[in-house]
Amino acid sequence: MTKDQKNEVIELLKGKFSQYNNFYVADTESLTVAQVGKLRRACFNKQVEMKVAKNTLIRKALESLDSTKYEGMFDSLHKVTALMFSDNPKEPALIISSFRKESNGERPVLKAAFINGDIYTGDNELKTLTQIKTKNELIGEVIGLLQSPAKRVLAALLHHHEKQAAGVTAEAAPAVGEAPAEAPVTEAAKSEAPAAEAPKGEAPAADAAKGEAPAAE
Repeated sequence: MTKDQKNEVIELLKGKFSQYNNFYVADTESLTVAQVGKLRRACFNKQVEMKVAKNTLIRKALESLDSTKYEGMFDSLHKVTALMFSDNPKEPALIISSFRKESNGERPVLKAAFINGDIYTGDNELKTLTQIKTKNELIGEVIGLLQSPAKRVLAALLHHHEKQAAGVTAEAAPAVGEAPAEAPVTEAAKSEAPAAEAPKGEAPAADAAKGEAPAAE
């Protein structure tokens, strides 16, 4: 490569490192051309950008951006290196794991991963990276935690309201087998009570007087 070509690659890599907060450094040595093509397609389908570049150019790109920030990545720059850039921090790990399973192999090997400022080194970190939480998953968990206390309070209030309503209904309804209470008799009703009827067989006083003969004059 000419100097200009190298500089062009460095600038391209700098743009990718600046664009993405997550990138993986994988060893694709021993993969066939067909396998590399399959890996690229898998990355493309998952919106992961895969770039293969020389380690010296990758290092120069990282150093020119922030040598301190990316210092932990430099030891992984050896052998054949494929860079995998992704917005989703665990997608490249899932792709590598799936690719290995389908090909019954151990390639590609994870050399290092830069995830939102944190550095993971070694292939033994692959499983951990497949289980890392994405931003949307973390937001969903936080929202769920915030909603849980509110849901419990609402449920308690609803239960209390239902309990009170059930108590009022029970007090208002007469007990089974009891007649409803009679309305109290007022003083006015007492004064208007009808007079007692005369005993059967006796004529009223007025009628008895009519039956008596008039006194002699």
